Amino acid sequence: MATLLLDTCAVLWIANGEEISENCRQAVDEAAQADKILISPITAWEIGTLVRKGRIALSMAPDVWFEAALALPGMRLAPMPPRTLIASAFLPGTPPADPADRIIAATARAEDLILVTRDRKLLSYGEEGHARVLAC
Repeated sequence: MATLLLDTCAVLWIANGEEISENCRQAVDEAAQADKILISPITAWEIGTLVRKGRIALSMAPDVWFEAALALPGMRLAPMPPRTLIASAFLPGTPPADPADRIIAATARAEDLILVTRDRKLLSYGEEGHARVLAC
């Protein structure tokens, strides 16, 4: 079983119990049972930014919400070493312009993870063959 890396939107859907495709639900459930789901530290920053801008509302402070998401079954914090941050500036192909998405894509590449997303730009990047993606 491969390890999954959730993009920020995927963390939100899963943590909030939102509907995802059956294919995606099965992959997430299997990965959770094997403790093979990672969340990037940059997702914490994105969640805080989304709350600050009023684009999402949470029932608790963003830092508490993020810790609760990490406490869900099978979830762990992904590594984010400097080499991955630097690699995000030099991604091949046509990577997303958003810095957080670039870091998430670079993490998936560096750690050989399957990126779980609905983001069109990340899906396109995967279609180019530069990252393994699971469309949800």
